[in-house]
Amino acid sequence: MKNNSISDTCDEKKFSAFFKSNVQGLRNYLYYKFGNSNQAEDITQDAFIKLWQNCKDVSIEKAKSYIYTIANNSSLNIIAHQKVVLNYEKNNSNSDRTNENPEFLLQQEEFRAKLLKAIQSINETQRIAFLMHRIDGKKYAEIAEELNISVKAVEKRIHIALIEIKKEIENFR
Repeated sequence: MKNNSISDTCDEKKFSAFFKSNVQGLRNYLYYKFGNSNQAEDITQDAFIKLWQNCKDVSIEKAKSYIYTIANNSSLNIIAHQKVVLNYEKNNSNSDRTNENPEFLLQQEEFRAKLLKAIQSINETQRIAFLMHRIDGKKYAEIAEELNISVKAVEKRIHIALIEIKKEIENFR
């Protein structure tokens, strides 16, 4: 007989199934939003640990919202540190590629920087939808479900993101 004082979230089998079905989506969402795969991995793990620690207070129906909220809040708490790290990496990157033409390397680095800048400059909601579609290969309907928006909104976000990125890349030439 099921004990009503303990949430379904505390059931190891249900928690494991929930984890397996949501870990990749949460990790990718965090990566697309904040641009750091190690940070996304760490925060994803922390969110599931907190869910397990608070499983008695969180129903399995609310668990997805809970982990996304925990993960988002954790990420926002370390943004300042992330900016310092990214600035340090940017200012201290030493390329040791002696075999390639220096002009080509310079153009390649300029294009890479321009592309990253273009992706970073688009609206956060557009960037998330764009990267979920282009990197994860998710369909518009899947993105709409995960972000709790309509399919038309996903289409519009991705379309606008493509236009903005194209403008930035064309300005590069």
